[in-house]
Amino acid sequence: MSPREQKVEIEGRTLRVSHLDKVMYPSTGTTKGEVIDYYRRVAEVMVPQAERRPATRKRWVDGVGTAKKPGKVFFRKDLEDSAPDWVPRADIDHHEGTSTYPLIDEPAVLIWLAQLAALEIHTPQWRFDADGEPVNPDRLVLDLDPGEGAGLGECAQVALWCRELLEEMGLDSFPVTSGSKGIHLYAPLDGSATADEVAKVAHRLARALEEEHPDHVVSDMKKALRRGKVLVDWSQNNGHKTTVCPYSLRGRERPTVSAPRTWEEIEDSGLEQLELEDVLARIEDGTDPISPLGFAQNGRARTASGAGKGTKNSKKEGKTGKKGKKDEKGATGATSGASSADTVSDRLSTYRSKRDAERTPEPVPVASAGDPADAAQEALDSDAPMFVIQEHHASSLHWDFRLEHEGVLVSWAVPKGPPLEEDVNRLAVQTEDHPLEYGTFEGTIPKDEYGGGEVLLWDSGTVEIEKWREGKEVIAVCHGREDGGLGGVPRRFALIHTGGMGRGAKSAAAKKKASSDWLLHLMKDQPDEDAAAPEGSTSAGGTDAASGAGSGTAPGDSAPGDAAPGDAAPDLGEPIRPMLATLGSRGDIDEDEWAFEMKWDGVRVIATLVPGELRLTSRGGKDMTPTFPELTELLEAIAPDTLQAGRVVLDGEVVALDAQDRPSFSRLQQRLGLTRERDVERARERTEVHLMVFDLLEAGGRSLLRTPYRERRDALFETVDASEHVSLPHADHGDVGHAIALSQDLQLEGVMAKKESGVYQPGRRARTWIKIKNSRHQEVVVVGWREGHGARAGGIGSLLLAVAGEDGALHYAGRVGTGFSDRDLEAVADRLRSRTRKTPPVDDVPAADARDAQWVRADLVGEVKYAERTEDDRLRQPVWRGWRPDKSADEVRWET
Repeated sequence: MSPREQKVEIEGRTLRVSHLDKVMYPSTGTTKGEVIDYYRRVAEVMVPQAERRPATRKRWVDGVGTAKKPGKVFFRKDLEDSAPDWVPRADIDHHEGTSTYPLIDEPAVLIWLAQLAALEIHTPQWRFDADGEPVNPDRLVLDLDPGEGAGLGECAQVALWCRELLEEMGLDSFPVTSGSKGIHLYAPLDGSATADEVAKVAHRLARALEEEHPDHVVSDMKKALRRGKVLVDWSQNNGHKTTVCPYSLRGRERPTVSAPRTWEEIEDSGLEQLELEDVLARIEDGTDPISPLGFAQNGRARTASGAGKGTKNSKKEGKTGKKGKKDEKGATGATSGASSADTVSDRLSTYRSKRDAERTPEPVPVASAGDPADAAQEALDSDAPMFVIQEHHASSLHWDFRLEHEGVLVSWAVPKGPPLEEDVNRLAVQTEDHPLEYGTFEGTIPKDEYGGGEVLLWDSGTVEIEKWREGKEVIAVCHGREDGGLGGVPRRFALIHTGGMGRGAKSAAAKKKASSDWLLHLMKDQPDEDAAAPEGSTSAGGTDAASGAGSGTAPGDSAPGDAAPGDAAPDLGEPIRPMLATLGSRGDIDEDEWAFEMKWDGVRVIATLVPGELRLTSRGGKDMTPTFPELTELLEAIAPDTLQAGRVVLDGEVVALDAQDRPSFSRLQQRLGLTRERDVERARERTEVHLMVFDLLEAGGRSLLRTPYRERRDALFETVDASEHVSLPHADHGDVGHAIALSQDLQLEGVMAKKESGVYQPGRRARTWIKIKNSRHQEVVVVGWREGHGARAGGIGSLLLAVAGEDGALHYAGRVGTGFSDRDLEAVADRLRSRTRKTPPVDDVPAADARDAQWVRADLVGEVKYAERTEDDRLRQPVWRGWRPDKSADEVRWET
């Protein structure tokens, strides 16, 4: 056998695989061996979707190529003449004759097709029966395809509208991001309707969506009608049409996948297409949202009989894939020694040798090829390479400057930070290459480990490599975040190796050190500040894996964009996302290093101010300014010269006080969600609010995000004056017991402990902020309600609740029927009336609670107080506290 061939055994089938090092996706270096390994590992969830369906294939024998030079693709229907006799097959009669199709009824067929470079697998919505005869469709599909000017976000919105219509028809629905531009939406059928009948229903559904949302949806294929809209393509329900199979790779520039998703993901504003490694990670975690549509789960038993004329099918009963992981001898090895990922593995050997994965939170990928961590891919969903700069509080403070090159992050340590002025040279010491997933790392490395200390994301984004002379010179343009340390503008840096500067060194160690020395400087020829980032990137201001955590300046540099007194006032800009606390206890606190604030029972807001203008945003980014007009007092509470110098950003909590001047969350409910001026003024007459300001994030345009907490607090009292509706609460230093006792005496929610040396980490849940609660509160998602009895007859008696578990999926958490006033129950009924659905959003509701339940969409968040959380994650004695309009359902997790 040729040295470039291997024999592999898949569930008793022996196959030959070859040319494993051939690159199939040049943009990522993904090899044929990695493609084969993907289909091997995905078989357990993909085979049930493809089983007994005729499979058409798109083959890229020489790879997909590049955007400028695409690879040649071959569309194949008929089974290859070289097919092994064990491949299941079935015949279809066409006008031009009879075609024999392969059936992907076992993992070995997937591997065989991957060996033929069949990257894409397409199947119809119907299957063959045990006798090889076509049967009626067992699913309906809608292809949501964005026209020019529309994107995946628009497709997601249309998918949600589709789900509502399908639910009204009594059909469940399962979304799949297509791996291309849009979303496929599947609904299971009972097989009683023909393909023509299903197509007509799908067409009517598409037309109904178009009529209801004419500015967003189109059902006609004409391109001229599709600009800025989403086409709901119903035609793939035709019995002669096919759709790319769930879990199939796509022949795009990057190895994207037709990936089944949860509805919570579709509702996420950060929804993106998934790639090969993302999907493998989900499968390893047991995530298979479309499993109810699989052959083994749809109520029809598997069969070992032949699938067509002359067919021999020895597939055994049961779920595929898991046995194959142990039985195959060569498919995992197919990438070993042959994949381009081996090069990356070798470049990371030094990095691995310095770290123990059991002792450091840093990503330490295994040495085997073809298995990079999925965290890297989140940061690399664009075609452009990435850069990251991390502020590293190790034994000596320095900044780590990292550029993606040849599958790794090439890294330099810069003791004084990246220069933000021209003609300034900074020493940059080259260190070991880091894995790509390090681009998302932020955390604390234990002090006794290599590089021990806190690592913070200073800036990150995409990079254009203009020149790379290995070991000599690098020129790169970094496009960072709007709130990042580079100031939100593109920066062109040059790295120059010092070359012979170390030739006079006497010792080998000194020579080695000199060989690592580079100079980093900001070039005189800088790109235009409005220059676009590389195509497909999420650069300045984007929401990528490191968003929200920039310090704004390096030591010794002025912040670009700092406004001088007398300059025109800047606009409000993007809001800073609030830092989040971790639930803890007294045992988490070292009193000498911590300060203690009271925990205010209200709604978190970020206040952004410029002269004459105020914006209040919630934790989820919602504009709450119209809801709290009395807080415009803030504009008078800040010194005018500070505002003239640049914007001011404050962090605080909006509260409503009771008769004893204690925060009352139930009173605050009367103000939440109101935006119309008349409604706000009426509610304001009954309930006024106050803003407890506890942090200063920006003052006069100068970022304080990387300023220690204690210094920020001192600056807060110098910047803001208290007023009728604005308070500056006191912070205790060094006595957690006193702080807890005081919070209990005042009957407050608890204590916020904050590390005095800690910096502000926007959007991050950090252990430098610890919340210690006096009572147990839990955010919950409302999934339904039950009718009341007695005085509540004819109305709502209790709400059914859910909380997401460790798997990210919602699970039933019990029901709450106390804590409501009659007025509350009327408002709850009004709110839930428009959200009715026929099936429960969760599948683990006990029969006793589900018996007379009315179900609603799982998109409203409330909060309860409770006595205990049981072993099966049910709330005991919950008491309703109120709605949380500042929170989204996908944020809700157990407070642990």
